[in-house]
Amino acid sequence: MNATLNQTISCSPNSSVQLHMYPTVYSLFFIVSFPANLLSLLIAWKLMLKGNSMAVYLIGLSISDLLYTVTLPVWIGMALQWNPPEGLCSVMYLIMYNSFYFGSGLLCCISVDRYLAVVYPLHFHWVREVRTSTVLNAAVWILEIIVHILLLQHMGVLESFDLLCKQHVPMTPKDTDVALVRVVFSFLFPVFIMTFCFQQIMQSLRQSTSILAEERRKVGLLLLLLLLTYIASFLPYQTVMFLRVILEPGQCNWAQSFTDPYLVTVATTTLNSTLDPIITV
Repeated sequence: MNATLNQTISCSPNSSVQLHMYPTVYSLFFIVSFPANLLSLLIAWKLMLKGNSMAVYLIGLSISDLLYTVTLPVWIGMALQWNPPEGLCSVMYLIMYNSFYFGSGLLCCISVDRYLAVVYPLHFHWVREVRTSTVLNAAVWILEIIVHILLLQHMGVLESFDLLCKQHVPMTPKDTDVALVRVVFSFLFPVFIMTFCFQQIMQSLRQSTSILAEERRKVGLLLLLLLLTYIASFLPYQTVMFLRVILEPGQCNWAQSFTDPYLVTVATTTLNSTLDPIITV
């Protein structure tokens, strides 16, 4: 996903987006995202100590967003033609990719947690306990790491760590396989889960007479903002990746055409890590 990866193979598209856009945009995102996520982490921790199960997922989400955020200075430096120490780019690549998909899984957990709390308030209490939420939180992280390792193995980059910072242009068949898996399971599936939970919650809230109007508004607004932020942040990028899967393999002309849209939409994904803590706090 990282747009500052070195280009390899025979087609090397040129773009000024990294140099002119990334330093400014990523700097602004970092200035807002880092302190906001630290504050969100502190608040969520205090809520968890009071027995709030959703706070466990918010802690995981804040950590995920912080990990995403701390990679930004490296991408800024690389956009300005800085050569990082050997291996640093690959480490940042791993952190950025993993945090990207951790966030998707945790947003699903938050949506399901609110769904069970509102639609089935008298059932599934054990699911909404702090202990259970902690186990599920850890399970999301472990599952995402395992899936990521399998995808990297399929791409053949585990044998050479430095290859993580190189991108095939145009995409190879293995690249398209991995990209398609990520579009389906890391975007479409989470959007489906979050949309379903939001729709069911709103339907239940409209029929409920025991929940105050203000509480209904808060629950509905929280989930709606999380869903819209997620879609606004990742839909452009996932759309470009899907089009690349269809059109780019073996086609240098298409690879060059997708260069700027790809670089711009990579930057928009950072919006999610910046807005998540503002919404949840």
